Amino acid sequence: MTDEQWGAAVRLLWGPPAKPARGPKRGLTLEGIARAGVGIADAEGLGGVSMQRVAGELAVTKMALYRYVPGKAELVSLMVESAVPDPGVVDAAWAEVAEAEGWRGRLRLWARELLAGFRGHPWLLEATVGARVMGPRELGWMERALAALDGCGLTGAEAMDAVVLLTGHVRGIAEQERAAGGGAGAAGPDAQLVAVMGELMRTHGEQFPALGAALASVAEHGGQDQALEFGLERILDGLGLLVARRVGGADR
Repeated sequence: MTDEQWGAAVRLLWGPPAKPARGPKRGLTLEGIARAGVGIADAEGLGGVSMQRVAGELAVTKMALYRYVPGKAELVSLMVESAVPDPGVVDAAWAEVAEAEGWRGRLRLWARELLAGFRGHPWLLEATVGARVMGPRELGWMERALAALDGCGLTGAEAMDAVVLLTGHVRGIAEQERAAGGGAGAAGPDAQLVAVMGELMRTHGEQFPALGAALASVAEHGGQDQALEFGLERILDGLGLLVARRVGGADR
């Protein structure tokens, strides 16, 4: 993103409601433009999004769209802001988990809702990397995770790193699901991997006894496609040890 695109994205995401730069009013809104782009990306991926395609969805000319949004980079910024999870989703549920589960319950809920967001809009994985302008909704989502750690005795850097760690775990699971072509009724990436490796073990298992034993255990006892919860709980366990040291043994 160039400096010019950066400045334009800041104005679109944080400034007052945009008016067309020139020409007659067309009745467009940034929210409507973003929704049109999100619809295309959900159906075809980020590569299917163009100013021409969005203009067509809105039944206006491309030049009319340019009066509101200067280019695709800024359009994608608006789309991300429209598609990221709504912080209000966790606000509504946090009061119920706070008493019983404390910060762990809040972060667990936050991580699950983040995965739901990536599942609903897989193109977000591509659109939310690198240095870029984030809008109020996206920063509000990060704010909720940091707020969950208030009173845990962590430094600001530690709290930020904890959120990055959780986000990385969720992104990794979402990337695996996307690569596996997950959808309604589809086997999860772990199950697919076990099936493929099981075939290899039938002919080459003697070379990999530990792997063969692990796969046999999975086949007998189950446990595949639980990578999100397993990793999430281990991350929270590690944070719990740090929090306990910082606040004199309290783990909430």
